[in-house]
Amino acid sequence: MSTSITDRISVYQHKLVKRLGKRFLRKMGEFQSRHSLVSTEPFISQTSFKWTYELESNWQKIRQELDKVIRNPEDIPAFHQLSEDQTRISKGNNWKVFTFYVFGKRVDENCVICPETAKELGKIKNLQNAFFSILAPHYHIPAHKGPTRAIIRVHLGLIIPEQREKCWIRVHDKFTTWEEGKCIIFDDSYEHEVHNETDQLRVVLFLDFDRPMDRVGTWVNNLVVGLLRSSNYVKQPLKNLSVWNKQHNTK
Repeated sequence: MSTSITDRISVYQHKLVKRLGKRFLRKMGEFQSRHSLVSTEPFISQTSFKWTYELESNWQKIRQELDKVIRNPEDIPAFHQLSEDQTRISKGNNWKVFTFYVFGKRVDENCVICPETAKELGKIKNLQNAFFSILAPHYHIPAHKGPTRAIIRVHLGLIIPEQREKCWIRVHDKFTTWEEGKCIIFDDSYEHEVHNETDQLRVVLFLDFDRPMDRVGTWVNNLVVGLLRSSNYVKQPLKNLSVWNKQHNTK
């Protein structure tokens, strides 16, 4: 068998496994909805997560560290440069990410650069992912869905265009905009998309954390997250990030 045919089969197998895996995770959504201790609506009330108020009270410290990071945009990778699974929604240098956690794995070298941000992140229970999400002017993140309802997403507004009405997020059939120093909370297993139709950057602190569940739901969600952590969906971005940081001297 020629190498080219072998490679084609390998690519096909990878795509098949990924497709079946996503299908399984989304089928789990109905089970997770039944066992969730908080709302399963597209947007979730902030009152369910009191710790977000403390995060908001410290947003300016985080913003100051962000301002230093974005002075050198060439040292910040695009999302798809870390995760090839994001190539459909991340193009060129339009969506950059400065990463602190990847599915519970702390990125020490980036946390050292932003100690105040790292301090605040360290207070969040069951944190999975955290990064500065930097969206270029006039970029659209196409509609897509997250792989599982096991986690909930928070965006803390850090740099928001003056024309807020032209920079928005849709989750399922609901729309909202960001505000500097304020959090929005949503379920990314619903289809969602982002538009920045302004001439300015939009930057948020992007967080994923475990959905509060009853005992059975917690056990199942821990299993789901464990499977994700053991997959290339998580392992490859961690490897790519390590290589990137070594090449760009971010230590």
